[in-house]
Amino acid sequence: MERECFEDQEVADVLNAHFVSIKVDREERPDIDGIYMAVCQAMTGQGGWPLTVLMTPDKNPFFAGTYFPKRSKMGRMGLLDFLPRIQSGWESKRDEIVSTSNDVVKMLQHSKVVDEDVALSKVILGTAYSQLEQQFDNQYGGFGTAPKFPTPHNLMFLLRYWKHSGEEKALAMVKKTLTSMWQGGIYDHLGYGFARYSTDQKWLAPHFEKMLYDNALLSYSYLEAYQCTGDAVFSRVAEEILIYVLRDMTNSEGGFYSAEDADSEGVEGKFYVFTRSEVLDILGEKIGPIFADCYHILPEGNFEHGNNILNLIGRNIPEYATSINMNVAEVEDILKKGRESLYTARNKRIHPYKDDKILTAWNALMILSFAKASQVLACDQYAKVAENGIEFIYTKLMRQDGRLLARYREGESAHLAYLDDYAFLLMALIEVYQTTFMQKYLDQAIQLAEDMKNLFWDIEQGGFYFYGSDGEQLIIRPKELYDGAIPSGNSVAALALLKLADVTNDSQWNVMAEQQLSTFASEAMRYPASYTYFMMALDYYFTEKTKVTITGSIEDADTQAMFHAVHQSFYPETMINFCDASEQKDTYKRIDGKATAHICSHFMCHPPIVNIESFIEILNKTFCK
Repeated sequence: MERECFEDQEVADVLNAHFVSIKVDREERPDIDGIYMAVCQAMTGQGGWPLTVLMTPDKNPFFAGTYFPKRSKMGRMGLLDFLPRIQSGWESKRDEIVSTSNDVVKMLQHSKVVDEDVALSKVILGTAYSQLEQQFDNQYGGFGTAPKFPTPHNLMFLLRYWKHSGEEKALAMVKKTLTSMWQGGIYDHLGYGFARYSTDQKWLAPHFEKMLYDNALLSYSYLEAYQCTGDAVFSRVAEEILIYVLRDMTNSEGGFYSAEDADSEGVEGKFYVFTRSEVLDILGEKIGPIFADCYHILPEGNFEHGNNILNLIGRNIPEYATSINMNVAEVEDILKKGRESLYTARNKRIHPYKDDKILTAWNALMILSFAKASQVLACDQYAKVAENGIEFIYTKLMRQDGRLLARYREGESAHLAYLDDYAFLLMALIEVYQTTFMQKYLDQAIQLAEDMKNLFWDIEQGGFYFYGSDGEQLIIRPKELYDGAIPSGNSVAALALLKLADVTNDSQWNVMAEQQLSTFASEAMRYPASYTYFMMALDYYFTEKTKVTITGSIEDADTQAMFHAVHQSFYPETMINFCDASEQKDTYKRIDGKATAHICSHFMCHPPIVNIESFIEILNKTFCK
């Protein structure tokens, strides 16, 4: 539409003569995008981008749609066909148009009413699971047909449901989906990282755009799956995603870029695909055919115009090795060398455009994943990356008065941060504290939660508004809950506040989270599977907590061994508290100068533990069903 309409002089002349044209970056102004997308859905029954809205000078909408060509074609109305009619109507029937726009705004303002009679119930978790099970693609993994999105928070919820209910199929659904996605073409087997979604059911042909938030949430999901299964493939994929982000999506100061485009040289996917002859020319006749066959690189192509998307769909490497009379190690070595050579050759191509704006919310998700990786994989480097990310936000995206901002690019910070920015950063700070146990991160989390409450909290009905009380006042002030490609700020805030309450022993955060969960209970019950991050918050709320407090010196090996014992397994309902032995209190003493663990659950506390084997044994008895 940009090329067809907005860069066309004839269209520009009409727009400039009669309209004030405003182009909005929906990633920088998600408040505007969210409100007027709701308008489009209400008016037309559907939404999507590009989003086109006509409104009065008071910002009240009266016409909405998505894609419009220059002239009407294939059943789609053209801009030059309806804009003159809109202009004529504005001159002759302005009162009628204004009345219509006022009605639209009133409808939006009264579209969501809190049902105070709906009580929170654990049953909703089972309903969410059942709905996901019905949507599950047993053949290829994931949910639904095409296009197919990763939706990592669905998988994260299923892992928690498996952990706390014992439902084995929930875990099987996660394993199938993560394995199928990694084997598919949606995964970049040469440069790593996931594309935004698959255009087909079996994850072969992606929309090649890579988004930071997808890779942040997916790396976190693979790490949790590794905790649950011990399958090294999951930890390897998680690390490969982090390698991609560090190599291609990180600036020199520790911030993370937003996205890489799908197109290069004006062609979608051109950077990523190969013909079979290209592969054979690069790899040679000795290893080229083996590599090409293994990755389904066909003479006729598996994609457009004879090109191929590398994939391992349905490929079992040991079986393939046997079929060509080679051992697995030899084949793996060939594939490794082939990937390296093709990556080097691909790197000489014209790269896709990189969206180098740095968004607070998406950076927070990436920080969260690096902190998680440091815990699960016992890697100090990842903790340092997470800490650098926090430092970047507080240096570049925080005003002197402490107000968080949403976007940084080329030395400029702009836009008051939204709920997502605050909620995601709060969760990241808690995770980084759980990784480093440095008090400054907990202090920052407490202050951020206070600011979030003051700027976004609805005192009358509970829940958080999307934009702050100090922000531009739009036609409505929405409260969002739907967990789409990215979890909603309210869902993440609910879980973050519950965790903050546990790690600080400050009940005010628990009270606020309870009110928030109650506020949105009726909305979530309409179709729980659409609110899976919110379901994670409910799962945490309903699950009996186990408190682990470790007293020792942070640098000592025995202290670190206890941290790792908790982190290497999947205990999503647990927060670790650290008590510095040099400042120890009477409640949590260190015994015999050794790191000492205090575990309390089911309204009882175990005797203090100094032996790491005993610590692990009690952990397993406490957490495993």
